[in-house]
Amino acid sequence: MKNIAILTGAGISAESGLKTFRDSNGLWEGHDVMTVASPEGFQSNPKLVLDFYNQRRRQLLKVQPNNAHKALVHLEKHFNAHVITQNVDDLHERAGSSKVIHLHGELLKARSTVNKEDIFEWKKDILLGDYCKCGYQIRPHIVWFGEEVPLLDTAINITEQADIIIIIGTSMQVYPAASLINFAKPNTPIYFIDPNPVFTNSRNNHITVISKNAVSGVPTLVASLIDK
Repeated sequence: MKNIAILTGAGISAESGLKTFRDSNGLWEGHDVMTVASPEGFQSNPKLVLDFYNQRRRQLLKVQPNNAHKALVHLEKHFNAHVITQNVDDLHERAGSSKVIHLHGELLKARSTVNKEDIFEWKKDILLGDYCKCGYQIRPHIVWFGEEVPLLDTAINITEQADIIIIIGTSMQVYPAASLINFAKPNTPIYFIDPNPVFTNSRNNHITVISKNAVSGVPTLVASLIDK
């Protein structure tokens, strides 16, 4: 059974109605990214940061997986398919994918501000005064700028073993996720789905660009891979 690594980003979730949050000027909902997505920002104004993610969590609970998410589920029936996502939503899981790696954390989980291993499900707002079992304030289970990416080594291992790589809804410009492609075996077939594709990788000439959005491009590609 062939191994497939599927790298997904904000573009696939945007088609479900989720805001990507980062504007063209680099602001997130009018905030400088370091204000709402860094340990320093949280220490400086924890209420602002919690409110920012509370809004994102409420929005996530109102949307549904789209046809691109659903199409990827079919790959698991024919391939050893892993989704490596930069997204913090649970739309891949809700669609039915069972092998999902969240590089940047998960919005529907929280964790202790002191013990980073104390992680638990959380679907409501996080407020100041919400404590973990050890009595410490909790925070969103999100990997902020400047923090370690705990699952990066797992993602690298999956990419190294991939016989096929599919890239959906990401420009592969945000590191360390963007570096994953460098761990692919030479000449691994890469399928890049994006309505406005900009992709360069000098190590691999086996790139097929599909100039469609995720909802259109993913089901077509999945069907062609299964039929091969």
